[in-house]
Amino acid sequence: MIEPSSRTAAVIYNPTKVDLDALRDVVNRSAADAGWGETLWLETSVEDVGQGVTRQAVDLGVDLIIAAGGDGTVRAVAEALRGTAIPLALLPSGTGNLLARNLKLTLNDVPESVISAFTGVNRAIDLGVIDIERIDKTRDQHVFVVMAGMGIDAKMIANTDDDLKAKAGIAAYVGAITKSLRDPNELHLRFKLDNEPAKRATVHTVILGNCGSLPANILLMPDAVLDDGLLDLLLMRPGGVLGWIRVWAKVAWLNGIVRRTKAGKALVGEQKNDAELHYRTAKKFVVRLSRPEEIELDGDGFGKATAFNAWIEPGALTVRVPADTA
Repeated sequence: MIEPSSRTAAVIYNPTKVDLDALRDVVNRSAADAGWGETLWLETSVEDVGQGVTRQAVDLGVDLIIAAGGDGTVRAVAEALRGTAIPLALLPSGTGNLLARNLKLTLNDVPESVISAFTGVNRAIDLGVIDIERIDKTRDQHVFVVMAGMGIDAKMIANTDDDLKAKAGIAAYVGAITKSLRDPNELHLRFKLDNEPAKRATVHTVILGNCGSLPANILLMPDAVLDDGLLDLLLMRPGGVLGWIRVWAKVAWLNGIVRRTKAGKALVGEQKNDAELHYRTAKKFVVRLSRPEEIELDGDGFGKATAFNAWIEPGALTVRVPADTA
């Protein structure tokens, strides 16, 4: 075990996302300046995208986990840290940086992010947890820190070429979005929110949110908050091409720009439900589908599900943020 008198951090890094030599120099220098001990370095792999190496670091008694990778690495590390109270610091990389964006952290300054990891303060945030039932009736449980979804988002991820995504970033999703929008299949689901009676719905997309911001200034869920103890739900059912245009105008313009200011909120008022966008909040959301559907968690495809239970665990993840933004 690590000596309790020496605070120690572990860096969980995706070797395809970081310049390891440069990162080592910055981390070692910042750790020394902050009076921390020697840093532990653990590499993710295709077989272990972060959960196993994070549990290894936890078992060794580290005081801080630093995740250096994309959204998939962050989600996997958070899954292993669920309920441990060991703080997670983020070194954003990749195309999304979704949790970092929602925490309003610096995205493109690794030295500053590393300094914040060692000198920042802790903030408890919620975790989304989802128990997924598969075609063969087996079940597997995962967490999500930002969003989970079925419909266009999950189909888009399934249709995205991984090699192109690595080279072109967000631009790689354009073709996948076009292909997904042409898919006529809708989601037929029976669902239950908290203790309400079960309902049936036919929708194009279902989004479960722990927080609401996406890249490109898209505020998908204006009222979602990382530490409110609630799961935000969005059901989308646009009617044809004009319906998608209206949805895009609401999400990109009203939510992404107008509602980000106090004056804008006062001008357009609170988010209202309509036939195309329906918002709800709950602590638990139970769904059964008429057929297996693709599901995604924090931007990664997780195969097909026939049913799922999702809920929020308040304050289940501790994150390290700069002291001046706490």
